[in-house]
Amino acid sequence: MTGVCSTRNVDLVRSIGAEHVIDYTKVDFTRTGQRYDFILDNVANRSLSELRRALTPKGTLVPNGGGFDHRWMASGGRLIRAKLLFAFASQNVQTFIASSKQQNLVALSELIEAGKVTPVIDRTYPLSETPQAIAYVGQGHARGKVIISFARRATS
Repeated sequence: MTGVCSTRNVDLVRSIGAEHVIDYTKVDFTRTGQRYDFILDNVANRSLSELRRALTPKGTLVPNGGGFDHRWMASGGRLIRAKLLFAFASQNVQTFIASSKQQNLVALSELIEAGKVTPVIDRTYPLSETPQAIAYVGQGHARGKVIISFARRATS
């Protein structure tokens, strides 16, 4: 597995299992000639055409990021453009949709407990600070997940 990140995250990405890490501030992974079967794009700092160039002929792109440039659409516009760009290609574009199915959550829990998946949590905010948490994520520098915590009320 190859991870692409900024200099400050190289050690973090290695620590969670990347065999190869590319520092995008020093190397443009889309121009190295290396081709990938799967690209999960959580940042959207490369164009769809550049990402497509880095895919194998049957590779899959999942454009999962793209920030908060357009408040109401978030990364929806990028996903629509990706679907159009890949419409007649042998390469594939897929959407990333979180699943809250019990069986999937149990499987994920088992992977975490077995040490095969390492969640990275950057910060935790109380529910009352949700706007600050969203603003922090929108800055694009979170090093992992940002958590909103809330306490359950006891039922009588």
